[in-house]
Amino acid sequence: MKLSALLILTTLGLTAAIPAHAASFNCAKATAPDEIAICRNPELSERDTEMAALWFAYNKVPMLMGANAARRDGATDFLKLRAACGSDTACLGRVYDARIAALRAEISLAMDALAGAP
Repeated sequence: MKLSALLILTTLGLTAAIPAHAASFNCAKATAPDEIAICRNPELSERDTEMAALWFAYNKVPMLMGANAARRDGATDFLKLRAACGSDTACLGRVYDARIAALRAEISLAMDALAGAP
C-alpha cells in the first residue's frame, strides 16, 4: 500500500513538473497527423503528458519477462490506435482516455502484486 501511494505521488510530481502544453514527443519534429493534432490541442497535449507520466511509472515496475513483452505490446498497440485516428481530435481523446485508464489499472495491479495484496 505504501509503495502504491509513493508511485502515485511520484507520477503526480512528474506531471506537475512538465509544462501544461508539452507532449511526450518533440512537437517541433511532429509530422504525422496525430502528432500535429496533439501538439495543436492543449487538452490532447495534457492527456499525452499524463499518459507519458503514467507510462514512465508503469515502466519502472519490475515484471517477469513475459509481462515485459505484454507491456511493450500495449505501448505499440496504443501508438497504432493513435495513428489510426489521424487528426480526429475526438478519436484521439478516446484513445488517450482508454490508455490512461488501462495504465492506471495496470499500475494498481502491479503494485498490489508487489505488495502481496490478494
